[in-house]
Amino acid sequence: MITAEWIYWLLGGFFFMVGVEIALDPAHRKRWTNAAFWCLLGASLCYGSFVPRLPAWLLGVAVIGMALIAGFGLTGSGDVRTTGEAQRAASAARTGNALFVPALTIPAVTVLVSLGAGRLVIGGRPLLAQQSQTLVGLGIATIVALGVAFALLRPKPATVALTEGRRLLESIGWAALLPQMLATLGLLFTKAGVGTQVGAIAQHLVPEHSRLFAVIVYALGMAGFTIVMGNAFAAFPIMTAAIGWPLLVEHMGAHPAPLFAIAMLSGFCGTLCTPMAANFNLVPPALLEMRDKYAQIKVQIPTAVVLLGVNIVFMLVFPFR
Repeated sequence: MITAEWIYWLLGGFFFMVGVEIALDPAHRKRWTNAAFWCLLGASLCYGSFVPRLPAWLLGVAVIGMALIAGFGLTGSGDVRTTGEAQRAASAARTGNALFVPALTIPAVTVLVSLGAGRLVIGGRPLLAQQSQTLVGLGIATIVALGVAFALLRPKPATVALTEGRRLLESIGWAALLPQMLATLGLLFTKAGVGTQVGAIAQHLVPEHSRLFAVIVYALGMAGFTIVMGNAFAAFPIMTAAIGWPLLVEHMGAHPAPLFAIAMLSGFCGTLCTPMAANFNLVPPALLEMRDKYAQIKVQIPTAVVLLGVNIVFMLVFPFR
């Protein structure tokens, strides 16, 4: 049976190889600390399979180690040897629109595996573990897409995939881990009862029959918590447990489906405004080598404010029809 652990091992091996390649680069100014960062990440992904049979506190030590390395600015980009601009232009001209085939392979294979492979049974057991078909499908799709890219482009040397992966990771840096860290933060907030405490405060602040005030607090809270945590999915259970469900649904009779859909859109307005949403707002400037890494956020803020206002109006109208 193929489980999600296989994907974690694959990712862990990739990060570990990136760390080793950095350690073997004598021209890298921060090669030892940078290598330690990525090797710790790779080892953590692999080690997690053995918890709780092995001590979980070692994972905590690894996370603290990575946080210290990143916090003290001990990561950085090296001078990765890769293809030049002329070579890339020539390859793009030769390949044409077929360059999109490897990228389009990933969603296509992911859908096929997640929908079809669940029906495959070997020895009386399903080929893919339940509840992990999509994640496993994504891992398989990535491997298939890599094979398609090699067959299509025939890169030399064959290690170009690892080298380019290292270049992208070093360009993004520690921000590549923010989505995973923030998802964990949202879970911790929920387990700690932050939503319950926010709800208790809101009940004292929001007038009992003021739909307008309750909607404004709900929408602004979704955007605000998203700005703090960088993830609207992490903000949703907190604000919904505090205001969305007890006040707007149970007390004021709002229809849950449109209410919660608009609440998520309000949270996404916060996503446009925060560097904590690293994969949306920090990764593109890093990959494009923009001088101002916050330029994208500055451009998005006016749109986010207008959209948040529109969402508040929609939330006042549609869930109560």
